[in-house]
Amino acid sequence: MQTEAIGRVQSPRIIRIGGGVVAETGDVLHQLGLSRPLIVTDRNLVALGHVATLTQALDAAGVVHQVFDEVVEDPTDTCVDQGLAALRAGDFDGIIGFGGGSPMDTAKAVSFMAVNDGHVRDYKAPRQINRCGLPVILIPTTGGTGSELTRWCVITDTAAPEKYNLSGLACVATAALIDWTLTTTKPWRITADTAVDSLTHAIEAYVSRKAFAYTDAFALSAMPLIAHNVRTACADPENGPARAALMLAAAQAGMAFSNASVALVHGMSRPIGAHFHVAHGLSNAILLPAVTAYSTPAAPERYATCARVMDWATTGDSDAVACGKLVDGLRRLNDDLKVPTPSALGHSGDTDMFALMAQQALASGSPQNNPKVPDADDIIALYGEVW
Repeated sequence: MQTEAIGRVQSPRIIRIGGGVVAETGDVLHQLGLSRPLIVTDRNLVALGHVATLTQALDAAGVVHQVFDEVVEDPTDTCVDQGLAALRAGDFDGIIGFGGGSPMDTAKAVSFMAVNDGHVRDYKAPRQINRCGLPVILIPTTGGTGSELTRWCVITDTAAPEKYNLSGLACVATAALIDWTLTTTKPWRITADTAVDSLTHAIEAYVSRKAFAYTDAFALSAMPLIAHNVRTACADPENGPARAALMLAAAQAGMAFSNASVALVHGMSRPIGAHFHVAHGLSNAILLPAVTAYSTPAAPERYATCARVMDWATTGDSDAVACGKLVDGLRRLNDDLKVPTPSALGHSGDTDMFALMAQQALASGSPQNNPKVPDADDIIALYGEVW
């Protein structure tokens, strides 16, 4: 008898999702026995008034709080150290990560580094961080990273250009509140990039060598939600149904890849972010069509299903035809969302740079989950193709 693959799932203890759920943050804290959180966020969210929406909800619930708003895009080890200093300067019993992936990942790292010795780079994957710090409550405001539901975070090293994965029980939030109304102020570029980030999570989780039935269900639900709603959300930022669909899809894709892992797109994406400071979702979008075209021969059934579930192919299409339509659909999506190439952004790369980036991609472990496992030469060629 064939042995079924064992799936392992880690997720927050509490998940609340829906328009306006941020108002329930105080109730969630009380449920967890918490009353003195440090809010980890960025200055842009303060300026937009979103942090005030959160703090007003906490004030109404009688929750004492302080704000650390020094998080930077692609958070660094230095940013984590600043957050740790803020945490140690007060008497806190929990951490609220409020924002996109950067504040949420920073909140996770601040929590576990408060109780683990050394430098944050000492804990990069494949090491598992299982010694947990203060409870972390995550509230996403972009809908893309899925960090609120994952067992991962990503930090950039300032000693050398490298973005590394951190993983383990200590990276899983205690609670997640997912409120699409916080995303209506996102501009076109961020809406597009975070949506394609979610789509990449879903596709890579579904084709990953670590995929299993539980993660497949989330991935297959997320893909059509994104494909059918991203253009509307970009064109009409306050379209509630489209925003709600993208936020739900981000959460589902986050649950999928957190437990099935991502693959080659993410492995190649992180070095682009580390060396050229391209937003993570945008670098994923740049890579997704080319990496998919490279990978489809190794898992045609799986990739064909991705095309069919998004209505880019029909059940009457052969797997080979459906795979071709998937790649074409991803390219059309990039065209419609105005995704630039790295060179169009003013970035130049050469073979030596690509070789270094390929080493970093392989060291992350993600490419090994790809249906077609690449070597360094494959990755160098793919970098050259998207440049």
